[in-house]
Amino acid sequence: MANAHPMDRQAVYDDYERVRQTFHHLLDSASEADLARPTSGTRWNNKQLLWHMLFGYVLTVRLLFLVRLFGRLPAGVGKGFARLLDASTVPFDLVNYLGPCGAVKVCGRRRMGAAFDHLIDSLHRKLAAEPEAALACGMHYPTRWDPFFKDFMTIADLYRYPTQHFDFHHAQLTLDGEAAGTEGAGSPG
Repeated sequence: MANAHPMDRQAVYDDYERVRQTFHHLLDSASEADLARPTSGTRWNNKQLLWHMLFGYVLTVRLLFLVRLFGRLPAGVGKGFARLLDASTVPFDLVNYLGPCGAVKVCGRRRMGAAFDHLIDSLHRKLAAEPEAALACGMHYPTRWDPFFKDFMTIADLYRYPTQHFDFHHAQLTLDGEAAGTEGAGSPG
């Protein structure tokens, strides 16, 4: 399937570099007290939310594999899989919440920063190697899992997803003593 609107790859690369710099700045400038402070609109503290923001990029790398698989299957299979995942939203939300709570106990700032760099570099390489026609391939997603998941997303949409997720949660951080976002800005995932 040809992509009617070619993807602006440079805009995606620029966004990846912007969030990389932002993530490192947040990690490098926050004190331990800053990281332990509760966030605005989530049940996490700042360090846990930073890890969750990192995880959006981990998830994207994994979803790129799945979209290639489900993009080759009949549409009904992918739609059924997305419905099944939507039906499991309650356990997903619990795992989504607890994951960062445990991860920050073993993954400090240095490892988080290195992991973020690795993921951004990996996504740069993957997008650079992506044939234009492949960007229009897609699959159905569990829309109850994340406010940025649409019923059907293309590979091009997926490359944009982690930065949307990052920017949304960035507004919920309360580093430097003030909330960047507003109370009730959204659920932890």
